[in-house]
Amino acid sequence: MRKLLLILLALASPAFAQDAWPSRAIQLIIPFPPGGNTDLMARALQAELSRALGQTVVAVNRGGAAGAIGNAELHRARPDGYTIGLSPNNAITTQPFMQATPYQADQFRYLCLVYDNPQVLILGRNAPFSDMAGMIALARTGPEALVYGVPGMGSTQHILMAQLLRAAGVRGLAVPFTGAGPMATAALGGQIMAFVEAATIPASTGLTALAVLNTTRLPGLPELRTTTELGIAMTGSTYGGLLAPANLPDAIAARIEAACATAVASEGFQAAAARLNAGPAFLPGAAFRERFLAEAAINQALLRELGLSN
Repeated sequence: MRKLLLILLALASPAFAQDAWPSRAIQLIIPFPPGGNTDLMARALQAELSRALGQTVVAVNRGGAAGAIGNAELHRARPDGYTIGLSPNNAITTQPFMQATPYQADQFRYLCLVYDNPQVLILGRNAPFSDMAGMIALARTGPEALVYGVPGMGSTQHILMAQLLRAAGVRGLAVPFTGAGPMATAALGGQIMAFVEAATIPASTGLTALAVLNTTRLPGLPELRTTTELGIAMTGSTYGGLLAPANLPDAIAARIEAACATAVASEGFQAAAARLNAGPAFLPGAAFRERFLAEAAINQALLRELGLSN
């Protein structure tokens, strides 16, 4: 009888543990250093997610290798709901094709999308054109006539600029920098003619934005036309959300997804995102996964075309 009771308790324990979740603090891995956009968005979500789950969510930065180190740690974690992560698209949809990562885009449990930031095309100072049409006309004169900046080869902004030029039927010469700051400085100095970055860059530098890579205009820049309006069939953004190890139980995933929806809709997160010029955007896990996997397939082909795949 005692042996039978122990067997029954062992069989019941996973369900009991799942029902009791979360009974302790949850670790939120941020795969980038403190102070960047990913870190700021994660910390804006952290407090609201803690409130929605009724349990403390602890943010932990695991920066390095363009997000691959933190996401590798998440990939290896126990799928018990006590380790989740917030990652932007590039670290999942691009880096596995550029370096040897222990994960691929389809090897996570997708919980929810939380933000979506359409990127903008920005004009460098003293560039020999003043609008999108002029940029494309210059690029048509030769494959390296247009000199544009990228905050790292294979970065989201590099990929989006390459997609933009490909959609227009032209090419350009990419000049890599170590980040958005040095790239903006080079644009101010006239060393590059254009680049793609967040909408915060024109406001902070005084550089001119030529277009937003989106189908609709940005509320903060209502005068800025979209690529759709300008006849270029492409859009692009940096976006991200919550992930977990692949075998996370469905019941726990559903609870995090519901808490995520509450957190994203909260006044606190909405206000924090507005301060960061970020777009709060919720998608449930299945739709979030579909979006990341579709982008990964596109990026794999583009990186091969650019000679950047591993």
